[in-house]
Amino acid sequence: MTLQTHRRRLRRILAATAVLALICAGQAPAQTFDLPDLGSSADTLMSSGAEIRLGKAFMRSVRESLPVLDDPILTSYIESLGLSLVAADPSASGRFTFFVIDEPLVNAFAGPGGYVGVYAGLMLAAETESELAAVLAHEIAHVTQRHLMRSIEDQSKLSIPATALLVAAAILGAQVSADAGAAAIAGIQAAALQRQINFTRDNEKEADRLGIATLANAGFDPYAMAGFFERLAKSSRVYENKAPEFLRTHPVNTNRIADALDRADDFGARQRPDGLRFQLARAKLRQRSYDRAEQAVSHFRATLREGRHRNETAERYGYALALERAGRFAQAKTETASLLAAHPSLQEFILLDARLDLKQGQTERALQHLRQAISLSGQSWPLRIAYAKALIAAKRPNKAMDELMTVARLRPGNAMLYELLEQAALKAGNRAATHRFRAEKLYAEGDVEPAIRQLEIALRQRDIPYHDAAQIQARLDTWREEERDRKRDKKGRAETSLQVLR
Repeated sequence: MTLQTHRRRLRRILAATAVLALICAGQAPAQTFDLPDLGSSADTLMSSGAEIRLGKAFMRSVRESLPVLDDPILTSYIESLGLSLVAADPSASGRFTFFVIDEPLVNAFAGPGGYVGVYAGLMLAAETESELAAVLAHEIAHVTQRHLMRSIEDQSKLSIPATALLVAAAILGAQVSADAGAAAIAGIQAAALQRQINFTRDNEKEADRLGIATLANAGFDPYAMAGFFERLAKSSRVYENKAPEFLRTHPVNTNRIADALDRADDFGARQRPDGLRFQLARAKLRQRSYDRAEQAVSHFRATLREGRHRNETAERYGYALALERAGRFAQAKTETASLLAAHPSLQEFILLDARLDLKQGQTERALQHLRQAISLSGQSWPLRIAYAKALIAAKRPNKAMDELMTVARLRPGNAMLYELLEQAALKAGNRAATHRFRAEKLYAEGDVEPAIRQLEIALRQRDIPYHDAAQIQARLDTWREEERDRKRDKKGRAETSLQVLR
């Protein structure tokens, strides 16, 4: 972690903890929280539109606090797994967004608006795809039962930005504060509120029960949840001071494991082989986990030589990625060619092959192969992003912008997409679009004031089309209103703080 990232994270925790301290100060003594009745109606707390806005604001807080991994392949995999579980849950409705956090922690969380985050460490700790699906199904149940919305019912008078900051502090406080300095800042109160609000015993039991049913409905092994919990619990007993974060935010005991086993008995065992994409995702994450490329190359070369792997195809994919990272493009190309020969339509291998072509100066070849792949899999947004990158490399920025806008309409609020759009607009000489996309990137990352300034600059550009100007103005009005709300809340918190001190 860079010093700049560390400081940014600490600033966010300071702000979040300040909100918690001020809110809790007027409610009860330290470490005592009056939680709402779990039977109360969360549906009357907040409209669906307001909850969507809260979710987006929460996600901006997540991006500012944690390293969200904007890798199209890993994101598309976790999305496909998550959405297959959502489809198997009869109580699930609305939009769900699944994303990966680029840290080795073994944890996951669910936020408002259906945002579900999974740490890279958990994906590596899951020995089967059913175990990973079990955690996702559990988090989906937290969303469908509106556990979080019930828990913040008594904060309903706060504005969306203030509520999002409260929720981010409550959910992320204990996880972000894994660093010693952050732990000292966040303190006991935020961690206690996080545990008591978001992971009460009743909520956890209900999420387990519904999650296991979802697992079975989706064809996964319903015993995977109890098995994963038990394995994590055993590891925490062996390494007392290294208990997985999942156990700290989702407490597991023998009764909970027994209940999960009893619930799984209602469905019976389901033998389901792991999908290849699960194994490929883990191989990619394992390759990324090495600090130096040569370490990753040595690891995969040794496991392939000694046969220490569960899936040879995935292991060769990890080896090819490590070779690419080490700059050994010719060797990586040879490995990728054999992977493509066996699986010609798998986007993981198509994208790797295209990247290697670009790095070896074969731009037209990369474009041709990506066009062919898109013609067969037009719904694959990772392929479209790769095609746009190749178009930028081929000095066709306007065409790249068209491709990226197609993806952005389906996936709004993605910082990586807007960064690519900014690059394409800059190369196309479109100054208004450059500032507009830079603004969208800043906003997605939680930097609202700089984003507003970028939109203001965009509107001052000459020859901006009327339709584009109208869209920018509407966006600017929305962000200004949000910023006014944030400053009003900040002023109110400061006044509350003075009253408490007096």
